[in-house]
Amino acid sequence: MVKINKKRQFIGYWGSDSRDKLEALLAKIVSQSATEIPVQKVDNLSSFATTGDENYPIWNVVSTECVSEALEEDRPQHLPTQKSAKTWQIAALSASGLSTYPSSNGLLLPDAWANVRENCLILGREPFGRVTLYWTQIGQSIWFASNIQLLLNICKKPDISIPGLYGYSCFSYVPTPLTPVENVFAVPAGTELTWECDRDSGVILEANSKRLLEWRESSEKIQDEAEAITQLQNLLKNAVERQISDINSNENVGVFLSGGLDSSVVAALLIKAGVKVRAYTLDFGEAGIPEYPWAQKVADSLNIPLVKVDARPHRIKQVLHSAVKALDLPFGDGVTVPLYLLNEAASQECAIVFNGEGGDQLFAGWTNKPLIAAAVYQAANPAGDQTFALQYLRTFHRLWGYESKVYQPEIYTQIQDLQPQNWLLEALNPSVGESLLHRLRRAGLMLKGAQNIHPRAANLALAFGLKVRSPFCDFALTDWTFQLSGELCLRGACEKYILKRAVENWLPADIVWREKRGMGVPLTSWCFNEFWHDIGDWLNPAVLRSEKHWKPDLAAQIMSGKFAAGIQGRRIGEMIWLLVMWQNWRSQILGKNVKNKSWNHPFWLPRQVWNYRQRWGE
Repeated sequence: MVKINKKRQFIGYWGSDSRDKLEALLAKIVSQSATEIPVQKVDNLSSFATTGDENYPIWNVVSTECVSEALEEDRPQHLPTQKSAKTWQIAALSASGLSTYPSSNGLLLPDAWANVRENCLILGREPFGRVTLYWTQIGQSIWFASNIQLLLNICKKPDISIPGLYGYSCFSYVPTPLTPVENVFAVPAGTELTWECDRDSGVILEANSKRLLEWRESSEKIQDEAEAITQLQNLLKNAVERQISDINSNENVGVFLSGGLDSSVVAALLIKAGVKVRAYTLDFGEAGIPEYPWAQKVADSLNIPLVKVDARPHRIKQVLHSAVKALDLPFGDGVTVPLYLLNEAASQECAIVFNGEGGDQLFAGWTNKPLIAAAVYQAANPAGDQTFALQYLRTFHRLWGYESKVYQPEIYTQIQDLQPQNWLLEALNPSVGESLLHRLRRAGLMLKGAQNIHPRAANLALAFGLKVRSPFCDFALTDWTFQLSGELCLRGACEKYILKRAVENWLPADIVWREKRGMGVPLTSWCFNEFWHDIGDWLNPAVLRSEKHWKPDLAAQIMSGKFAAGIQGRRIGEMIWLLVMWQNWRSQILGKNVKNKSWNHPFWLPRQVWNYRQRWGE
């Protein structure tokens, strides 16, 4: 097994095709990746590969984590197909560097894994979705990798998945099991896929899918506020204790600190646990809602140093391509490139970083309030409203509903039979509990959490060789939150009520009780100012026309305010950035050439001139 030095990832194969052919392809992948992923020599590439007759499934893995162990006590000394060890873990990756997922047999599992058992391959991910895992079938072999760029090296002509593109435009991430690449698929979070190979024919049978865990409302409810506060305080402390077990007392540990409640709670818990903390916050410059004063207030109260990371427009442009490669998948939220800068800064001083991701999903954050209002209205007016899945889809505030204005005719025709609300139905399953709030919390964990927030955070950290830890991604804590009564999560207009009550003595009152605000990335301001000319390059009409996906004048329509009445203010920047990240992913990851750019767009003009022409007509 080859040790990849910096980026933490793995790729392997399993199947019944020619060993020589598979080994040659694996060696080619390692060689092609070596420019960005320094690797050791591949002389012993098959040192952990299986041996045996040609009809028996063979496998091999290239990994940073050199994992190959029996999952039973009677492990043999070598790796041949001995019956004494039924299951072998041949590859695994944990974003935190710790095994934290409690399996049914009591073992702690990593975030993503590849196991072999007799004539089976098993690929799995834990339910929070921190580490991505992809697969594709070529011939009678399954190729799998934790990074989609590695799999692209074995696809003859990787092309865009139209359902993946459409899903991205609806959510700002590609919903699993889709990926943005045709015939490459994602293992959904909290799922194991198992393939079996027929020993006689060598044919791989269709994968069997199994859910590992269902976030489900408990039949026993915690009603007493004082009891809930005490239990929550202990659970939070225990969650952090589990994630600092390998940290030296003299080791610098980074915390991404926005000054919001969740990241501030994590910083406070680490200080209480005696960890040496170094905090990092973003500086967006003059535009937008500044985070720095709030983060500084928290840092001062905890007596920790705070590093202000420059995330102004010139820095965003400098690292855009690098951030897209680190993200691996297209993520359209404006926070992604600033988060790249946070990881870059922290990696210079720390090996481990903590964040506050997941708090909104656990404790009914602010996005739940409009959904609850919509559900109440729908109950009162059942014939005059849309389905609840469509109401939930609307909360993503992306391009769903504007398809005829977004896509060129050929793509628009292809997506007519796709129903994006179907990608939400499992997460919104009403059979897992009667409480609307708990259904929304479950959906938040499975959708915005497991398919967007956690994988993008892990991908950015892993690209820098960092271990990233999220105390709110704790199974004991999460399971407990499904026992809470709705009033303890959302009291009147106050979201995350019980969390605020539990930590109000750990942090300044104005940090705990201030109104929730999203991360204030000033995308719209940047698009109308520092990014103005770049938009003509990133979303060039001639390029869009030749690619035959987006309408050529889409950027100009959005920026002019003519696209749709509901696309104003901050949503202008969000829409533009969604498109920018896709186009950069297409060129940087998929390797599609960008050529034949034209000047037939308004963005080469000074914005003031364009404004004048808009006002008085061309």
